[in-house]
Amino acid sequence: MEVVQTVNDVRKALLSARKSGTVIGLVPTMGALHAGHEALIEAARRKCGVVVVSIFVNPLQFGPNEDYQRYPRALVKDLGICRRHGADIVFNPSVDEMYRTPQLTFAEVTRVSEDLCGKFRPGHFRGVATVVLKLFNIVRANRAYFGEKDMQQLAVIRRMVADLNVPIEIIGVPTVREADGLAISSRNEYLNPAERRVAPVLYHALQEAAGRIRSGERDAAKVRETAMAILRAEPLMRVEYVEIVDPSEIQPLSTISGPVRIAAAVWIGGTRLIDNVGN
Repeated sequence: MEVVQTVNDVRKALLSARKSGTVIGLVPTMGALHAGHEALIEAARRKCGVVVVSIFVNPLQFGPNEDYQRYPRALVKDLGICRRHGADIVFNPSVDEMYRTPQLTFAEVTRVSEDLCGKFRPGHFRGVATVVLKLFNIVRANRAYFGEKDMQQLAVIRRMVADLNVPIEIIGVPTVREADGLAISSRNEYLNPAERRVAPVLYHALQEAAGRIRSGERDAAKVRETAMAILRAEPLMRVEYVEIVDPSEIQPLSTISGPVRIAAAVWIGGTRLIDNVGN
């Protein structure tokens, strides 16, 4: 496995693969790798001749009161995970390497980014789309792998690629969960033992709401209230949002007439958790 820090070096490392027509897979990450990231790397390994994992904590997607400085960083552990799961190249640039001059150009996907997390984290998805587009241009991979836990992010990336004719295939990989249902996330590390015990209530609430749809309920407000009632009953949880949305443009629905995603964000103490399920 080769570890590179510069744009020039990652391009050089991929030169022979590109010339030979080898399929290149990219797994963009912010590090603090866990089983969810392992699933992404393994999915890329199964289908791609060369697997590139990027590890970069992107300052553009953090708001002024968010946890950029606190975000977990564990490069030595991350490199071991990449090696064990078959990565060929790890691209680990510095902030100065990715943003050599003040960024004046941004990628912004309107509509898809405006509800759910976008409503509570202004500028977040602009930062995500911008860094992902930069990574696509730097690595020039054939495929890129993203987790379905970050459903809105995945929809933003899909729409950006479609609208801007970016020549890359976007692959969504199912959410990886703990045995009790909690979606695996780097931010789970912030939970104290009491908070961790109640965290699976989020997934339970989403499952119950999905069950209402499977039972025939088509009023989105009633489905939403099923989840809200469960979440409000947990004293340690503060609900940021629960919404039933269409999967492509992430627009809240009033009537359910086809596939939907039930998405939620909650705060447990100082930790923000997101999750979603389909019907």
